[in-house]
Amino acid sequence: MNHPVAVIGAGPFGLSTAAHLRARGIPVRVFGEPMVSWRDHMPAGMLLKSTPAASSIDAPQHGHTLADYCDAAGVPRLVTDEDIIPVETFIAYGEWFQQRLVPELERVRVVSVDRRHKGTGSYGASGHGSGGGFELKLDSGELFTARAVVVATGLSGLAYLPPELADAAPDGPSPTGPVSHSSQHHDLGRFAGRELIVVGAGQSALETAALAAEAGAQVRVVSRGSGRVAFGAPPWQQPRLRPESPFGNAWSLWALTYYPHPYRYLPARARHHLVRRVLGPLGAWWLRDRFEGKVQVSEVARIVRAGVTGAAGDTADQRAAEAQGVKGAKGANGVTEANGSGSGVGFVGERPVVTVRELDGRTRELSADHVIAATGYRVDIAAMDFLGHELRTELAVSRGTPRLGTGYVSSVPGLYFTGLPAAASYGPVMRFVCGTEFASPRLAGHLAAAHG
Repeated sequence: MNHPVAVIGAGPFGLSTAAHLRARGIPVRVFGEPMVSWRDHMPAGMLLKSTPAASSIDAPQHGHTLADYCDAAGVPRLVTDEDIIPVETFIAYGEWFQQRLVPELERVRVVSVDRRHKGTGSYGASGHGSGGGFELKLDSGELFTARAVVVATGLSGLAYLPPELADAAPDGPSPTGPVSHSSQHHDLGRFAGRELIVVGAGQSALETAALAAEAGAQVRVVSRGSGRVAFGAPPWQQPRLRPESPFGNAWSLWALTYYPHPYRYLPARARHHLVRRVLGPLGAWWLRDRFEGKVQVSEVARIVRAGVTGAAGDTADQRAAEAQGVKGAKGANGVTEANGSGSGVGFVGERPVVTVRELDGRTRELSADHVIAATGYRVDIAAMDFLGHELRTELAVSRGTPRLGTGYVSSVPGLYFTGLPAAASYGPVMRFVCGTEFASPRLAGHLAAAHG
């Protein structure tokens, strides 16, 4: 029996991979809601930081770029680096791409993926032997066999909450609790008239803060380090004597975008460092005017630790801090200043309190009605619980990320990863939509050769 390839995820990387596999005549089943992370986990009114050149989903044939969608939909073309992309437009583009190139998308969830061992059927690891392959279970109850599996689940389940904030959310971040993650907010209008703390210094933090302020919230951004809240240069101020890339004009960005082949041969420490630092926290050039003067910024050395309590009294951390001589008096604007080494994130009168160590070594408490952690995402195979325990045990990993070889294949033959989980092997470009141009044809080519 000619078993299909399973693609898990229907965001840009999943749709692009599926389109390339279909173009090669490989039977494929694709699972997930199209563009769900963009539709459900990005705030309404968001604008993409990426330029149009960095925002087209790669296809095996011409006619499916963002500009092509704009022409087909009769909306203004988004082409130049000065054109700003509304998230609603990008979502509609992804859905248009799916309808044209991956029309057989199945809007169901994959519950589990496990090895299919020898003796359970006639399918082999190469597609035509005895045993092997993968058994998948869907939330519809269906069980089926796949010759290979592509994991393209994007940001799903990878939201990162720093441990110093996590203790204030023992049941996990929640929009209805004291601490949430930025991916949990679609409508920031719910904070109108409220005090809000946003932790972070990247585009997600700064745009979340700006949108909440525009909705009527009093917003403070808490960022670690001096000068970390910054904005990129507009297109007309980019260096002219350097090669162009979708992310700006620089030799490093050009190489990482168009020649990520050798990246996986770098030492692990260097690879993980570059993924974090290259194209790191920086606001979009067009966001500066909407942010400065509207959002308060607190630059701190760090947030130290966390604690929670109810309305009746102090946090456990506050009591411990007082025992160490760290008792402060609450001042204006929800700030309690203190001296000493106390710290914590907790509640005072049902309000979360973020206690920080300032750059000069003093301790200060910042209170608000809610705290949003715009602290990004971290790949962790352990969090991909749809992968069976045996598979996760067999996978070679590096700091929680799968170690990928040629063609984006993992250490388990037939199991591929693309998008963000591939960044530690193929570089920072895998964090962006334009990474599909490199990843999708190569993954499809390798899979076709090994399992076609």
